[in-house]
Amino acid sequence: MTRMTNTERDLRLDMLNSLLTTPHRKLGDVGALHDQMIGQDPLFYGHLAVWYQRHGVVRDHKEVFVGNLLTSDLPAHRDAGFVLLQELPPYQVARVVDFMKRHKGKVPRSARTAVRQYLRRREADPVFFDRAALRGRKAMKRLYAGLHVKPSVRADAILFKNDPPEDSLAFKVKLLARAATPVDQAQMIVAHQIPYTVAVGTLKKLTPAVLVALIDAMTPQEVINSLKSLKARGAMAHPDVKALIDEKLEQAQHDKRVAAFKTRVAADVVDLDAGTAERLAQVADAKVKQGARITRPTALLVDKSGSMTQAIELGKRIAALVSGIAEAELHVFAFDTLPYPVQASGADLSQWERAFKHIRAGGATSIGCGLEALRLKKIAVEQVIIVTDEQENHSPFFADVYQAYQRDLKVAPNVLIVKVGHASAYLENRLRMIQVPAETFTFAGDYYALPNLIPLLTRPSRLELLMEILDLPLPVRPDKAAA
Repeated sequence: MTRMTNTERDLRLDMLNSLLTTPHRKLGDVGALHDQMIGQDPLFYGHLAVWYQRHGVVRDHKEVFVGNLLTSDLPAHRDAGFVLLQELPPYQVARVVDFMKRHKGKVPRSARTAVRQYLRRREADPVFFDRAALRGRKAMKRLYAGLHVKPSVRADAILFKNDPPEDSLAFKVKLLARAATPVDQAQMIVAHQIPYTVAVGTLKKLTPAVLVALIDAMTPQEVINSLKSLKARGAMAHPDVKALIDEKLEQAQHDKRVAAFKTRVAADVVDLDAGTAERLAQVADAKVKQGARITRPTALLVDKSGSMTQAIELGKRIAALVSGIAEAELHVFAFDTLPYPVQASGADLSQWERAFKHIRAGGATSIGCGLEALRLKKIAVEQVIIVTDEQENHSPFFADVYQAYQRDLKVAPNVLIVKVGHASAYLENRLRMIQVPAETFTFAGDYYALPNLIPLLTRPSRLELLMEILDLPLPVRPDKAAA
């Protein structure tokens, strides 16, 4: 395992912190953050790129990682970018190429070769190509034309001449547009698995029968992504169609392809009835918690002092997140100058909403009082999550209590500070003075970023996560691996 100096570790922690807490933005804005990362540690950046492709949730970050690897001066980076590009859908490949052109000022020869191989691989499999061309027609045309890649005869007929062969999916879509009745349309959609987004652009009107056929062919993730469009087309008003949507949402809880991030976005932008909204929330909770486990006793301390309304709201969500994946005890306190134990009847957000119902912001601040309550009750925990702005003006002070807790219970819990509002660095600086490492997660109002807490809570330390990333090998181009 590679060893790191303290300075290297701090730089990499800064990189990871920035990546975990940066919300979804335009590629140019995300690119500026990545430029800082590359400047700090280009070697670690390559490993971080591979790790994020496997575990990250923000599409923009994934695209910028690949674009930066493909334009890197390091051969290992270019090889890794070459491999990672092959895993993306066409629209993301087009965005990567646009990013390289606009923000890097170049598309190197190796990157052009990667795109050419990407297109040739799809051309070699007509079924694969037809699906890709149908879903990403504009993106694929841009890739061929923008990088001067000569299309195959079939690709040229489908994408550029608008004269698809009769055995192609594009030809079946043309026939769909000419179908005389809704029953004929529904039968063609089922027979050829025509995607919802394509049918919407082809048919002038979607009847309940056609909607049923489309939704039946959709994956749970596609239904979630299309909820706003489905509602606009009357799907929620028809009982049979609505029942099929609800059935797909039930399936989504167990579908590995469903992304918690996209589910939360859908819940935020669509005005849904209470039942469907609850199902969508259950999907998001199930996906966030899937596979992750917290095995260490944990304390969650939520600041309820003056102006900390945001901390209380955030505390509910973190409590729901943590309790859903905790295999060990979870102790929750809201605090001002006194600790208020908070217990829920289950792990759902609605149950934690009820548990926090009468917690109101107000009073002075003693961050240490919750830990002091655990010390007096002789309850040992191995990690402490504190939701606060770090301002502390009343005893018992957390740093003092921590030392007494460590002495009396013979345990040194990890500390994770979730910073809210106009947060200072007071508490983390006090802890450093007594040689207690405190990790921080800055909450910038984006609840979709909360799943990023999971890697920090399911490992003994942020350092172990860094080492896991650093030990992850960069993928090698197949032609080079065989050489």
